[in-house]
Amino acid sequence: MSKSLPLGEMTLHEKLAAMELLWEDLTRCPESVDSPTWHQEVLDERRQRVAKGESQFNDWETAKSEIRNKVS
Repeated sequence: MSKSLPLGEMTLHEKLAAMELLWEDLTRCPESVDSPTWHQEVLDERRQRVAKGESQFNDWETAKSEIRNKVS
């Protein structure tokens, strides 16, 4: 089944709303979405850096704040 959207005619708001609908649908059954192999490798590398004390995790609110500061 092939569907298409009139992307050239859609506003940014409409495109973001469409993405949110797609994401909401995909997350209803997260077990049906396989992560690519490279993603597990990246996660493993990050865990190793944390275990060695070379890196640390930030809580989500801090991370969002840092991202906002970088892009604004």
